[in-house]
Amino acid sequence: MPKRVDHAERRTEIAEALVRVAARRGLHTVGMRDVAAEAGVSLRLVQYYFQTKEKLLLFGLEHLAEKFGERVSARVRAAGDSPGPRAMVEALLMAALPTDEESRSFHHVYTSYAVLAVNDRALAAQPFIRNPDAAEHALTSLIRQAQEAALLEPGVDAQLEASGLLAMSAGLGTSILVGQRSPESAAAVLEHHLNRIFRTGDGAD
Repeated sequence: MPKRVDHAERRTEIAEALVRVAARRGLHTVGMRDVAAEAGVSLRLVQYYFQTKEKLLLFGLEHLAEKFGERVSARVRAAGDSPGPRAMVEALLMAALPTDEESRSFHHVYTSYAVLAVNDRALAAQPFIRNPDAAEHALTSLIRQAQEAALLEPGVDAQLEASGLLAMSAGLGTSILVGQRSPESAAAVLEHHLNRIFRTGDGAD
């Protein structure tokens, strides 16, 4: 009896191969043949699942988004059974920093997608690039929760702080990638700014 193929698993394996080779060489240089070699499968199999490089890139982008969500969820779980708003904010921001091999690959490849999207309408139309408001809305909601619980300093504008923190996190991530600062230094910068808007003392976490 022939072995049953898990097509979803096979597509995921190919997407992970795309991310690995793109992290090493840069997304703009990667072809379907490179991904096939990285995945240990034939070029014909990659073409069977994705038909074109564009479709492969789009699926790879979806895969990155899913992995990022898992990373945020893992950080939230690590914060305890009932993490407060600040712990949730830290989980979201810290997940985007390239502090290990997986997150370095994520930041590198996602940044490459963003650069390619400047001149690629199909990529630019994807939700993960076209609608960065999703992360901003989530962070704004968390900051407002903290505000309603009297955990913030007075006068904080939740939406402005959310957009600023996300921009800061992205910039810090790039500075880590290029060797300008260490992950510890970047985390300290984020911590400093969170200390500026969150009240100190019991319940601030």
